[in-house]
Amino acid sequence: MLSRTASNLYWMGRYLERADYTARLIEATQRLAALPSSYGGATNAWESALASSWMTHAFAETGLPMTETNVGTFLTIDPGNPSSIRTCLDTARANARTVRTALTEEGWEAINTAWLEIGRYGTHLAGREALAPLLDMVKHAVSAFEGAAQRTMLRSDAFWFINLGSSIERADNSARLLDVKYHLLLPRGEYVGGSLDYFQWTTILRTVSAMTAYRWVYRDTVKPWLVADLLILNRQIPRSLASCYEDIRRQLDLLASQSGRRGPAHRLAAAGHAQLTNTNIDTIFSGGLHEFLTRFIVDNNRLGDAIAKQYLF
Repeated sequence: MLSRTASNLYWMGRYLERADYTARLIEATQRLAALPSSYGGATNAWESALASSWMTHAFAETGLPMTETNVGTFLTIDPGNPSSIRTCLDTARANARTVRTALTEEGWEAINTAWLEIGRYGTHLAGREALAPLLDMVKHAVSAFEGAAQRTMLRSDAFWFINLGSSIERADNSARLLDVKYHLLLPRGEYVGGSLDYFQWTTILRTVSAMTAYRWVYRDTVKPWLVADLLILNRQIPRSLASCYEDIRRQLDLLASQSGRRGPAHRLAAAGHAQLTNTNIDTIFSGGLHEFLTRFIVDNNRLGDAIAKQYLF
């Protein structure tokens, strides 16, 4: 496969995953913002949404007040935001169009339909009532593409590069979400395990659609160290860091089996997988959750760079 084609497929996977994550983040933020301010609602919720998508400074540059409609517009359909859902779908569709023959008809239609649908919203939301159908459309479109890819694509390098991009992006999103919760969502003076903590950790679980999974696995009330254990080390949940790195390692191994070559990306993926396999949540907390997540994000970015150098240039 040409490196340009591999790059288009890889980044298409990343941008679709980012669009889905942003839609889920906004949906969860709406729930949190609906709570009284004493429970972490109002402005603080939208601040955390911007922080988890690393868009705080970019939004501040717009000069707009931090309201649900303004932040919702910025994160969903603002063409000036490089990580807005609109921009992600525009870029994913452009990449998909370039490698149209590498995709099945069903996969292309899912991406193209999402691109056409979001275009109908213009560049500013009419109000909060317009947000819910937009978010539902995005989640369904990404799920439709993933279903089409799973059911109709050959298990070959095209399929592997799409999944590789999705897994790298998913790991990054989960780590950033956890890190922002740990430092920004819990105001000073609030103790771990309080009512505010419960609502915010529940929101984190809903963001990654893991509330039901949490109940099945732990059969306990929502506790921060168990949420962290689920989203970092539990391989049963697709959005955990450990599960993402199992997928990354698998895709890279499949690419290596086809080419007969391995490189720095394989070594970094193996090291990341080993780190997540050979630790436990007590060790992570004793060394500092923020410090662990910061190192993970840096290492994940390094792995992304290694993949780019090894396959995409």
